[in-house]
Parts: sequence; structure tokens; C-alpha cells
Amino acid sequence: MLPPFDYFEHRRACQRKQLERSTRIANLPPSYQSPISSQDHEILDKPIETIVQDVHKQVLKPIDILRTYGKVAIRAHEKINCLTEVMLPEAESWAENEVNLKGPLAGIPISLKDSIAVRGFDVSVGYSRNTGKPYAEDGSLVKILKAAGAVPYVKTNLPTTLLSFESSNDVWGRCLNPHNPKYSPGGSTGGESALLAYGGGRIGIGSDVAGSVRVPAHFSGIYSLRCSTGRWPKMGMNTSMPGQEGIPSVFSPMARTLEDLVYFSRSLIGMKPWLWDHTVHPIEWRNDEERKVKETKKFKIGVMRTDGVVDPSPACARALERTVSALSSQGHTLVDISPPSPYTALLIGSQLLNSDGCKMFLSFFRTGETNDPGARQMSLYMKMPRPFKYLYYIWVKYVTRDSVWAGLLENWNEKSAYEQWKWVSKREAYKACWHEWWKREELDFMLTPVNATPAVPHCGMKEAVSSCGYTFLFNLLDYTCGVMPITHVNKVLDKLPATFQFNKLNGVAQGAYRHYDAEKMHGLPVAIQVVGQRLQEEKVLAIMERIEEALVETGGKYDLLKIE
Repeated sequence: MLPPFDYFEHRRACQRKQLERSTRIANLPPSYQSPISSQDHEILDKPIETIVQDVHKQVLKPIDILRTYGKVAIRAHEKINCLTEVMLPEAESWAENEVNLKGPLAGIPISLKDSIAVRGFDVSVGYSRNTGKPYAEDGSLVKILKAAGAVPYVKTNLPTTLLSFESSNDVWGRCLNPHNPKYSPGGSTGGESALLAYGGGRIGIGSDVAGSVRVPAHFSGIYSLRCSTGRWPKMGMNTSMPGQEGIPSVFSPMARTLEDLVYFSRSLIGMKPWLWDHTVHPIEWRNDEERKVKETKKFKIGVMRTDGVVDPSPACARALERTVSALSSQGHTLVDISPPSPYTALLIGSQLLNSDGCKMFLSFFRTGETNDPGARQMSLYMKMPRPFKYLYYIWVKYVTRDSVWAGLLENWNEKSAYEQWKWVSKREAYKACWHEWWKREELDFMLTPVNATPAVPHCGMKEAVSSCGYTFLFNLLDYTCGVMPITHVNKVLDKLPATFQFNKLNGVAQGAYRHYDAEKMHGLPVAIQVVGQRLQEEKVLAIMERIEEALVETGGKYDLLKIE
């Protein structure tokens, strides 16, 4: 298609989808537009385990639960633009005729990242080229959810490339942080985190290739679990980089409360194998692993205070120290650690994730379609002629003497299969190095910041695109990680010290700190990351429960946003 026609088709496709969404919301039954009642508040206050029990006992009807959460989801969307596909009319039919109301998630409304396939709806991933192509059947994950009794009801916003800690695209618009509309709710699962933080849902599903369920949880103030590959199905979805396997993406749960995250994970992973789609072979829930953690009186905990690339901002360091202090008071052993270089992981991971020269995610754009600011920076440098690129690398390394930034730039080129295999070999050697280090240290788990800073302002990823080391590290290792909110930015406590010298920072750190302003960020959530080894979902969740108990005993846990 010639560029001018391609551009006009892009604009028409965006207008069609936005009109379709607006029309669907306007035509919803009055029950979705009425004020939140006392009965609604009773439902909203219940954890999902209690709701399931009420459905099993026929105390609550799934249709009433759906209408309550649908009502709040629509209110959330009106304020923060978090929804893409609004599936409420179809969800009412599914709740009455299709889902398994004897299952462990009976009647629970579940929100889904836009990239997950649901029968009768597009999986646009924010690209206009993917609109007007509804899927003929549910993806594997949606089939499993319905078999468990869950009711998909909305899909949520994301960035076109899925390579950003923001969530904006031309098809659906920009998603806002419910704590402060001038800031991002995170990405790429940002619409999901924003909806859950607002209270328009209790459970959602996202995907994570460099921090995409963990950073949104940190930015928005919710809980999430980055599962290792093999614990969740991956069929029946769309992506911006099909075939990318250097750093596998994983689908993982997000929740408004830790109690719900634990129950949901245990219920879904613990389903009988015959209920799972034939395309996946799940590792069943291991109660003995969970029990071991609950029976352990004292832990040895490694504290990674910095990744050596971007030191955490005062707000993020304070959240980590608050957690360390709570655990120390209970007699656990906490040790500051120096693991195998996290910078090496950032270097290897960035080369593998974009080894195609950014060609795949760019191939879906139409003429004039807006790229994410961070992804645009990556692709612009990738396209630069090699002689100019080399001169820039020399300048950074030997003139500005920024070895961190220079190292990331040095091999930032499209890779041949031969070159990529060499990087995969480096990845495997690095993973082996970490395994041996962890074994020597005899750690039960680790604590780290989630990100160097709280939420970025809109378009902030243009500068902060490379500041993802705290999460990306564990994608490369394929370790299980949980995120839990701890506190909020305080404009007094979290100011940069007078001795802070921006010009002394490396290029990655400068990109992260360019937008750090404790006064402007006042009230934004701040979280910590809990890290276990590969396939330790049961252990990490049980540890998160122990951490939350310690926080409650030493001053209280995080305060969620009140549902309006």
C-alpha cells in the first residue's frame, strides 16, 4: 500500500476502534452507569476466595459480581483511559452459560492485557494494522480461565511495541497513572496495573519480557508475580515480536492485593492437568514448597541495593530499607550482596532482545503511526550507518569516558544467526555463573528495587529507555520475582541530596534521573522486588506473605487507593 493511503487507513482504523469502544460503553445497560451501591461495596471489599465461596454456595450471582466490577472499570476508564476492548455484554453471557461455576475461580471477573486472544475480539497490540480481525476462538489461557470459572470482561491498554514502561498507542490513546495523571502507570502491562490500582478489578493477566508486569505494579501500586517460563501457557496471543526467543516473554498474574495474588496463582497453577489446554504441560502447584517456607523460622536474605548501573533514587532506596528493617526486627539474617555483574545481564539481554535490528516490531507500523519514545530511540540508533555509529561509540568511550553507555552501544547492530548464537552462549554461561554464586551464598531469597525511580512522566522513556536493569536481569536468568508496594514518594524524605551530581552519572543513569523530582512525584507508589530462583512461584509468594506480616507488625502495609 502506498504511504499516503496507508496513513489514511491508519487514521480510519484508529477512529473506528475508538468509536466502537465509545459506542459499546454508551450502550451498556443502566446497571453499569448507576452509582456504586452499598451492595457493590460489599462485593468490592471481598477477597476473591470469599467471592468464589459465595458463588459456590449460591449466595452471590456471577452476574452481580460482573456488573459491580464492570461499573468501576468504566469509571476508571473515563478517568485514566485504561481499557481497550470492552467485553461486558459478552461476559454476561459467558458468566451464565459458558464458565465453570464449580471451578476454583467461579464468577471472578478477570481483566486481560490487550495482547491476549478472546473469541470475537481483535488482538491489536495497539497497531492499527491488527484491527478489524477478530479471533475465531479463545486463546489457550482464556480457555483455561473459563474452565476455572473466571469471566474475562475487559482488555487493557499497552504500548505498541511492548517494549516500554509507558502505555500509549494511536489506536487506544494514552493510559494515565491513577495516582497522578501526569505520570505513566507503567508498561507494557500498564492498562492492567492502572485498572487494578483504581479498583476496577482484583485480578488481571499481563506479560513480561523486561519487567512488564513488575514495573507497572511498582508505578501503580499493586502486586504482581513474574513467573518462570513453563508455569503458564503462551499460546493464543499476539505480540510485537513473534519468534523472539533470546529473552522469552512470560504471561503472569497481577492483583490488587497479595491475598488475591496468592489465591489466584495457587488456584490456576493447581488445576488438574486435564483442564489445561493440550498445548501446555503445566508444573502443578507444589504445596510442600509453600509449606517449607511457612515452617522456616529465620531466612538468609540477600539485599541487592544497586545494580551498579543506576543507583536507586531516595524513594526507592527508602522502600527497600523499610522492608529490610521490618525483616531484621524479626531476627532474619540480611546481607548486602555483590552478585555476578548485573550490567553484564543488561548488556547480553539488550543484544538478544533486539538482535533482529528492531525490524520485527517496526514491520507492523503503518505510515505516520506513532512509535513509543523509548522504542523509537532504540530503532533510530539501530538504523544509523555503522561508520557513524562507531564514531559515536569512540566518542562516548574515550572522550566522555562513559564505559557503561559505550558498552551498550558497541554491538548495537542487527545480528546474523551466527552472531546471535554467540550471545545465547554468553547468556547460558552467565546463568550458570549466577546459579553457582547463589549456591555458595546459601540465600533463601533476594530483595531489590524494582526500578531506579518511581513512575516516569509521559514520554519519559525517551531518556529512560535503558534503565531497566533491576527487572531485565531476572528475565535473562528466568527467575521467579514478586513485586509488592511498600510506600509512597514523600517530597521531603525523598529529595535528592545536595551533594547529588547529575553530570557525574553514566548515560543510562542520566536518562533515569532526568525526570526524578520528589516534589512532583509526591504520592506516587514505590515497591520492592522479591526474587527467588527459577520455578519458585510457591516459595516467592509465601515469602511475600511473610514480608507483609513483618510490615504490618512494624508500622503497617501499603495503603491502596480508595475505590470511588
